[in-house]
Amino acid sequence: MTDIEFTVNGSAVSVPAEGSLLDALRESLGLTGAKDGCSPQGQCGCCTVWVDGQPRVSCVTPVGRVRGRAVTTIEGLPGASAWASSFTRHGASQCGFCTPGIIMRAAALDDAKRSTRDGACQAMLAHQCRCTGWQTVIDAIVDGPGGDAAVADPAAAARRAELEGGVAQIVGPDVAVGAGGFADDTAPPDALVAVRSATGDWVVAPTLAEARLASGKVQGRRTTAPLAWPVPVPDGEWDLTLQTTWVEPGYLEPDASWCEPGGEPMSSHGNGGAFGGKSDPTLGAVARRLADEHGRPVRVLSTREDVVRLGPKRPPIGAGVRADGTGVVNVARTPGIREAIAAVAPGLAVVELDVVGPPTSASLRGAGWVEAAILLGAIDGASSRIVAPGGGVAEAIVADDGSISVTVDAGTVLDERVLRSYCIGAAHMALGWVTSEGLSVGDDGVPHDLTMRSFGVLRAVDTPQIEVEVVDSERPPVNGSDAVFAAVALAVWRQHEMAARWPTTH
Repeated sequence: MTDIEFTVNGSAVSVPAEGSLLDALRESLGLTGAKDGCSPQGQCGCCTVWVDGQPRVSCVTPVGRVRGRAVTTIEGLPGASAWASSFTRHGASQCGFCTPGIIMRAAALDDAKRSTRDGACQAMLAHQCRCTGWQTVIDAIVDGPGGDAAVADPAAAARRAELEGGVAQIVGPDVAVGAGGFADDTAPPDALVAVRSATGDWVVAPTLAEARLASGKVQGRRTTAPLAWPVPVPDGEWDLTLQTTWVEPGYLEPDASWCEPGGEPMSSHGNGGAFGGKSDPTLGAVARRLADEHGRPVRVLSTREDVVRLGPKRPPIGAGVRADGTGVVNVARTPGIREAIAAVAPGLAVVELDVVGPPTSASLRGAGWVEAAILLGAIDGASSRIVAPGGGVAEAIVADDGSISVTVDAGTVLDERVLRSYCIGAAHMALGWVTSEGLSVGDDGVPHDLTMRSFGVLRAVDTPQIEVEVVDSERPPVNGSDAVFAAVALAVWRQHEMAARWPTTH
């Protein structure tokens, strides 16, 4: 096949004239700043680069279209370090998977659009972000590149990030430009590539393009099938009831791993992310097995469709509660979920039901105990104060205009910027969980919604102002954002008159 020539970051390159621009950048040229979050759906914005100075989603741009043109990636973006400083200063990057594409878009805005919140939010319609709740991202864009990005105590900041995210993370400007050490970014260049086939087997090939072709899979699209509430409310006389549906964790980096023959596989948690969603260790085991079989390093990659179909979901519930705090919670059978609910609500009987659907996990953010705490809080009075099992304390208020105020006590603060960022992200996630998020699942238990924009995650333009007051405490540091997640969900539910089903806008 004839190669095509174009320039990347000012240097002439020649690559095979097949596949997408993202494939050419990552697979042929080793430029991993552009991320593959949904390829080839063109829905997350993580792969955004410039073509002749204009932002383009590279996963749906055929490489043949850039023949003779100039491509700029985050690695060659003028002022990338200044943008990274702004994002770090505002706490606008947590795992850092989405921010390289966001920075590429922001840097292309004219001053008039970039300097207003409305303009910045409109520009972000092409992007998805799960961690930050958008507010800090918009703050960084409006403030513009530059400023002091210094992290006073990197170890303390990393510890706070690990407490909030549940896995080890680094904090600093490198994260904002996508250099946090994601699993697929760190694989050896000579590694074979393994992807799942349409039958669920692993197809191994020398290149990603060949592996995809051999897999016989076509990425799914959004469905018009309605949501369902798979767990019934228990029989009885209740003062309050609640049903939740399937929701997709929606983390941006698809699960990935790689391994050398005889080595230890790379964790999917390259730099945090997922909020408990990446709890399955089997991908690493597959990488190790295939590397040993082939005598070469092997990259094992999940598509967005794989993540949605096979990744763990929050166990849906159907609950009834009496005014005295007793009641029954029906919940999809999940290891650990009974204990999670009992930790905050010993007066609620738990009935686990076999539910046809995707896998569930009690490792997802506050699964079980948050629902129980919300039910008891709603029946108890007007306060939206939540004490998490781990010791975090939060209270939330939703104003008439939809803005959210949060107070959080997470013990010793360690790094206020990081803690505030995680709490804003948790508030955003809670608001979406109660009002808009849902995953359509068929009668056979297979999810229908397979694209990033079908999960109901709130966009920047949909996100209200979120204010966080951090209480400086002398207690040992504990997770605070999970308590915020619960407190905001409770406050939002009250605002929606404690509708019997979530999402309330279904």
